[in-house]
Amino acid sequence: MMLPFDKAIWTGRSDRGEPGDTRRVFDQVAPVGDEMFADATTVIIGFASDEGVRRNQGRVGAAQAPKELRRALAGLPARQGGTVLDAGDVVCDDGDLEAAQDELAHVVGTVLARGGRPLVFGGGHEVAWGSYSGLRRHLGAACQRRLLIVNFDAHFDLRQTRPANSGTPFDQIACDCAAHEVPFQYVCFGISDLANTAALFARAQQLGVQYEPDVNMQESQIPRLLDRLGRLIDTADDIYLTIDLDVLPASTAPGVSAPAVLGVPLFVVEAMVQCIRASGKLRVADIAEYNPSLDEDRRTARVAARLAHRLL
Repeated sequence: MMLPFDKAIWTGRSDRGEPGDTRRVFDQVAPVGDEMFADATTVIIGFASDEGVRRNQGRVGAAQAPKELRRALAGLPARQGGTVLDAGDVVCDDGDLEAAQDELAHVVGTVLARGGRPLVFGGGHEVAWGSYSGLRRHLGAACQRRLLIVNFDAHFDLRQTRPANSGTPFDQIACDCAAHEVPFQYVCFGISDLANTAALFARAQQLGVQYEPDVNMQESQIPRLLDRLGRLIDTADDIYLTIDLDVLPASTAPGVSAPAVLGVPLFVVEAMVQCIRASGKLRVADIAEYNPSLDEDRRTARVAARLAHRLL
């Protein structure tokens, strides 16, 4: 099911009596129309789904995230560069996750075909299969362009069980790449050795997954991390970026299904996200696993909105 753009969510403080540019993001947002998009306009798409987390035995509540992330983003200062478009929400409220992911893929593909750059607000990390599928359809299943998948996450999400859930999307992507004989270039930043079984590390090795553990992603490591990321970006034609908020420390992002004991500092994640954004190769991005029902003082919402703002 698709819910349309909701103007009522996009509200915030007005400083119009002050001199200078006092606009905020809510002043820039408009619904998607029938026109082609100019200059890779950001198009926000919501994916309101708990089903993948439920299937993965996690704590549900992420279905409410798209609405709350919009509210947190709305009051931030306007970004230079014009309008931000909102395509509404793909909703999974009947347990049919596969149909919702297919609908998301259709919306993502349509936005890409019209020249936009999708920014998807999940939902659980099952959003990744829908985001990727839309991009792959746009590029063409047998396309020879080199796609780099960058995931900020404490977990590999390479589970092989089916039906699919929030822990399987990158295994699904790996299987799709194999079926179409295209490279599976997947790098995961922030892996926790205590959040992944030996079987998941073995699956990552089998698939040639590159990763950085959370202990090697503290602030002192930023120059090395940016250098490594830059070399990965150089090998790619297109980038799909996905951010699972449980990569951040629990003190920074408490509102997730599986809070991180150590985690990667926000400063590090943000620096790397900005590097990807500046590359000009980013085609699709999503933010996953925000759970408003578990948040404290909206801290996680503010963090997610900050990252989203960097991607506008």
